[in-house]
Parts: sequence; C-alpha cells; structure tokens
Amino acid sequence: MEISARNALKGTVQKVEAGAVNTEVTLEIAPGVSITAIITKASADKLGLIEGKEAYAVIKASDVMVAID
Repeated sequence: MEISARNALKGTVQKVEAGAVNTEVTLEIAPGVSITAIITKASADKLGLIEGKEAYAVIKASDVMVAID
C-alpha cells in the first residue's frame, strides 16, 4: 500500500456499528488504546470490516489541536 498520508496506525477492528448510511469503526491500535472513525457503510462493506480483522487508521489533517485540562 502506498499512500501520501504520513500517519497510518495499524490496529485490530474492535467494533463495527453499521447504520443506514455510515458505519462507526473502532480500532485497537495498542493495548487499551483505541481510535474510532465514521466511514460510509458502502466503504465498510467493500473493505469487509469485521471484528478481529487488521486495518489501518489513516490520518491526514492540516490542523492538529492540543489541549490541557
């Protein structure tokens, strides 16, 4: 796979929640660390996303915010 985005986090699909139009996909990228994405249902179906399957969270953003509590 070749991609221009600099941040690709490999993980395992933890949860797939399909809706009528979009699907929420949660990947575990490290023990106890997960990231969630909302993608189209058609894309999730095309990728065959199921729990336990390896996948990548690809992040391409022009802005990253930093906050403190």
